[in-house]
Amino acid sequence: MGALTAFSAYSLLCLGAAFVLLLQVPGTVSARSSSHRREVIAAQRSAVATDDGRCSVIGTNVLRDGGNAIDASVAAALCLGVVSPASSGIGGGAFMIIRLANGQAHALDCRETAPLKASQNMYANDVSSKSSGPLSVAVPGEVAGLYDAWKQYGKLPWKRLVRPAIVLAQKGFEVSPYLHMQMVKTQVGILKDKGLRKVFASNGSLLQIGQICHNRELAQTLEAISRYGPKVLYNGSVGFSLVQDIQKSGGILTMEDLGVYQVKWRKPVIAEVIGHQILSMPPPSAGGAGMILILNILARYGVPHGISGSLGLHRAIEALKHMIAVRMNLGDPDLVDVSKVLSDMLSDKFAEELKATIYDNMTFNSNHYGGRWNQINDHGTSHLCVVDGDRNSVSMTSTVNAYFGAKFLSPRTGILLNNEMDDFSIPEEVGVHPPAHANFIKPSKRPLSSMTPTIVLKGGQLKAVLGASGGAMIIAGTTEVFLNHFGKGMDPLSSVMAPRFYHQLIPNVVLYENWTTVTGDHFELPTDLRNSLKKKGHVLKDIAGGTICQFLVLNPENYKYVTNGVRHAEIVAVSDPRKGGFPAGF
Repeated sequence: MGALTAFSAYSLLCLGAAFVLLLQVPGTVSARSSSHRREVIAAQRSAVATDDGRCSVIGTNVLRDGGNAIDASVAAALCLGVVSPASSGIGGGAFMIIRLANGQAHALDCRETAPLKASQNMYANDVSSKSSGPLSVAVPGEVAGLYDAWKQYGKLPWKRLVRPAIVLAQKGFEVSPYLHMQMVKTQVGILKDKGLRKVFASNGSLLQIGQICHNRELAQTLEAISRYGPKVLYNGSVGFSLVQDIQKSGGILTMEDLGVYQVKWRKPVIAEVIGHQILSMPPPSAGGAGMILILNILARYGVPHGISGSLGLHRAIEALKHMIAVRMNLGDPDLVDVSKVLSDMLSDKFAEELKATIYDNMTFNSNHYGGRWNQINDHGTSHLCVVDGDRNSVSMTSTVNAYFGAKFLSPRTGILLNNEMDDFSIPEEVGVHPPAHANFIKPSKRPLSSMTPTIVLKGGQLKAVLGASGGAMIIAGTTEVFLNHFGKGMDPLSSVMAPRFYHQLIPNVVLYENWTTVTGDHFELPTDLRNSLKKKGHVLKDIAGGTICQFLVLNPENYKYVTNGVRHAEIVAVSDPRKGGFPAGF
């Protein structure tokens, strides 16, 4: 494939180290027998890593044509919305961390918002309508956000960036193994909805792996967006058709909702941890503050010794439980005062106080961690990372929330709608703790999120771009990959391949990977580590799933690319094999 480079000595070293690691921990990961894994490449100039390799190539082709990281992220995100529609698309929203080569950094918030007719008690008579169907739809923000980012920093024409997604939707694309798995898990919802059934089923049966999937109505919508920009959706014919479809099915979205939607440019949360500077997403995402809080707690044990082995795993789980307890105090900063909570989560003193409550020989019930509120269970997402030749960088996480969002596809526009209203807390929720007031529904409010797009610096220089998809598990997955590489010294591929663990505090259970993915790799936390955790009182449960991480690392051992008299480090790009994606670069 032309977008892929030959491997350098460093990338071969990465591969060798990864397989040595697998041999050292029997049963941890059963990797495909191969001398070359397409999930890792070394690129001299630019690289793109996404959940679907077709979109990595599309983003890389934009860079080849003279586009920058922002251009590439727009094209790749629109591609993902077509070929990976269960996870993202223009009917959803996104968060983006942008760091320019000149050092400027921005957090772009195009998260979905509650409709103007939404209210705190709107689901009192039917809680199920919060999770699927037209009443679960929040105002989509992705198109507005992508266009805003491009208008501010893009280089290539807008039409050039939208065109690849139009072609895929019009001419069709092969159903990937991962998409098929998502379709099977959502079969009832797909076959029940007229719009979804038309796109993803044939003669009453789901499309199979490798079959061609078309969404010609979406192609027409994207064509209109390429010509007229977002106004055709937010104040034009596409929006009018979308609203008609939603209202006809019982939803409350209006043209006024689309017309008043605003993209928010925010300041990233920034912290120095383990010798590196982290730039990540602020509220309404809990991702950036949550990741920093976990890392601040673990840094106090010493790195790498204090975070390694079974004891290091126990400490990481305890830190994660503390973070989960705190994060539900966050919410939309435009409508809720979260300044004190955010300050605490970024504070070294607060991390020290929480560390003092962690015991190396035991774990505790959920009350020990100070959790006051029920958790939300946010769902599926997609992630991409881009670094261009000038070292502009983008980390972007997009979502329609659950698999296939609201299980509702607008027949006239081809847009699959999100079910982001399900990420709000509501008074009717039943659980161990009360629902989180900071995350109650209000008109135009943005629900709390776990998305954690992250960029890593050292000494003011770009070191890595990372992030994950996987709903409520995203913070843990992103943090683990960061710790594997920057804390434990694992190479980029091994950092992503290592089996992962998760915790949601309620129920008080450690979730650990035990599954064979669509690529044939088997991931499972080793038996000795599981037994050690059980001896400390942890309750464990295996899961066939988790987070999907994308990871770009600047390799300090190889400086071959020179631009404007500046020598740039090689980029090692890794796409998580758990979803079947691969990176591209040159």
